[in-house]
Amino acid sequence: MKELDLLKKDWKKNSDSFEQISEKEIYKMIHKKSSSIVKWILIISILEVSFWTITNYYSNIDDMIQKINHPEIILYMQVLMCFNYAVTLVFIYFFYKNYKTISTTVSTKLLMGSILRTRKTVQYYVWYNLGIVVVSCVVSFFIGYVYNPDMEFIRQKLAANGIAMLFSIGAFVLLTLILLGLFWCIYRLLYGTLLRRLYSNYKELKKIDF
Repeated sequence: MKELDLLKKDWKKNSDSFEQISEKEIYKMIHKKSSSIVKWILIISILEVSFWTITNYYSNIDDMIQKINHPEIILYMQVLMCFNYAVTLVFIYFFYKNYKTISTTVSTKLLMGSILRTRKTVQYYVWYNLGIVVVSCVVSFFIGYVYNPDMEFIRQKLAANGIAMLFSIGAFVLLTLILLGLFWCIYRLLYGTLLRRLYSNYKELKKIDF
């Protein structure tokens, strides 16, 4: 925001007759930056969906599910996958809508409102994805442990040893937390950085509007 600081310093030095022009220049700069940030949020979300789609296509998850030989599990996984894609596409639509709104708005108050809505949408999106990570871990562990025929020997060993069972559950919980923390760090790096810049723009607009 160095450019904004320079503009504001210049604004204070000028006479009152140039005050309105300076406000417009600052608004244009904030508007352009905000539009660019939201565009990157949209691009990153699309790239994220594309990445997971390609990863699922080349993974052997379907072969593992077929090996389990439980049609109800296959149906459940397909429903869960379709639901996840549907929700993700809805979020991407909202990102696109927010981008178009911010790009075309000419009112300071409307731009401020759009920035806040975009931040909330991204926050909901991140929390939803983190929730999906936990659900996916739990479902994968349950299906792999209960229905995978290759796990029969391990199931028998764990059933006969309570300590080993507790250790396995603890290891699963720890692995889930590590995976959740990893995704949280990635989302914080990608979306968190953009949201902080976007909120910085909001605070600058608030100084102009009030």
